[in-house]
Amino acid sequence: MKKISKTKPKTVLIAGAAGFIGSHLSDLFIEKGDRVIAVDNLLTGNIKNLRHLVSDKNFSFQKNDISKPFRIAGPVDFILNFASPASPPDYLKYPIQTLEVGSLGTRNLLELAREKKSIFLHASTSEVYGDPEVSPQKESYWGHVSSVGVRSVYDEAKRFSEAMIMAYHRTYRLDTKMVRIFNTYGRRMRPQDGRVIPNFMTQALLGKPLTIYGKGQQTRSYCYVDDLVSGIHTLLFSNFHLPVNLGNPNEMTVMDLAKMILKRTGSRSKIVYRPLPADDPKQRCPDIALAQKVLGWKPQVPLQEGLGYTLDYFREEILRNKLR
Repeated sequence: MKKISKTKPKTVLIAGAAGFIGSHLSDLFIEKGDRVIAVDNLLTGNIKNLRHLVSDKNFSFQKNDISKPFRIAGPVDFILNFASPASPPDYLKYPIQTLEVGSLGTRNLLELAREKKSIFLHASTSEVYGDPEVSPQKESYWGHVSSVGVRSVYDEAKRFSEAMIMAYHRTYRLDTKMVRIFNTYGRRMRPQDGRVIPNFMTQALLGKPLTIYGKGQQTRSYCYVDDLVSGIHTLLFSNFHLPVNLGNPNEMTVMDLAKMILKRTGSRSKIVYRPLPADDPKQRCPDIALAQKVLGWKPQVPLQEGLGYTLDYFREEILRNKLR
């Protein structure tokens, strides 16, 4: 296994760098003095998330689709795979691309990691647990997933990618890490993202009805992006190779979240109800005992504090769009 110093500057390739989480990871490595090679095909990512880094001598951007083979010159210490549509509206709009990036794209990056002798970290998801029959979800839980449901293009792409990564780890002794990401929120989420926090915030700030699917009793747990990125960085330097849950274990109903956002914004928006989408999970809550044990990690940002930061961002985005 390749030994990497935490203090010596590193070269980090981030696939999906123009996305929500990928852009925050780009910031982190640049702040630490590392070189970042940002790769994105901009299908769902936005180059504006990286614009503030363009003038930095340690940053470069390549518009590439990792589902197709591509070349990178020079050494690469780390490869981080965050390339995939991640919100339900996106992967339902791009089902084939989602399956391709999870399979072909993952393999192309694994082959690049073999060539460069890089450490490889993969962004998996809590969606591998499907509509869980146990809560909270531990990494040892194998999941309750429909392989032919409408959400399967994302769920099964991520499950397949985990299997491929472990095959490369066992066959080629590639140094691999996998993070199963639970609901994460924060700056740079798109107002039209389709996930619950951007939906509620945008609707509340615009005075539109908040859309709740089903009766709002399904549960989620929300981790602020800075906490997640900190956990990912710690995992990268660990010696652990099996999947690790990263998320906030404070579970709450979607209805309670809607009421919280209405109160935070002072909005008079009403709540409207729509049918529950097919295969929508009824519960989502991480067991983070493994992350605490092997990484010494747990989330630090309280929900109310994180929502405040995120609301400030959405206010700016909405005002900017109005002024265009």
